[in-house]
Amino acid sequence: MVIRRTEDMIAKMAPERLEGLFAFATSDDDALVRQAVATIREPEGLSLILPLDVAQRAGLDVSQPMACLTLNVASALYGVGLTAAVATALACENIACNMVAGHHHDHAFVPANDADRALSVLHMRSAAEVPDV
Repeated sequence: MVIRRTEDMIAKMAPERLEGLFAFATSDDDALVRQAVATIREPEGLSLILPLDVAQRAGLDVSQPMACLTLNVASALYGVGLTAAVATALACENIACNMVAGHHHDHAFVPANDADRALSVLHMRSAAEVPDV
């Protein structure tokens, strides 16, 4: 069931850290594109989110490793407020985040060194909402 109500999306976000680390890069290399976990076309080129080891082997900049926190709530694509709540909660703790929306879930990419703290912040934010029963 897709959830649209803001309070329910936040309360049920069930964030979890995905295994591994990731790097953001720009490349049109087909081999890298096939290994990317996400891509987006920008005027400067094709942005890729790559597993860190893939980026490292390709000689790309890996100086800013990111962890991925997946929000396991099945949020509606037209739902309002989930990514804002996540970004705001992390910003209040001085944690950078790059939000990426997939078809089924939203993902917050945060600096690897802040990942555990970010996950804790999101769990606390989720617990602060009271969903409809």
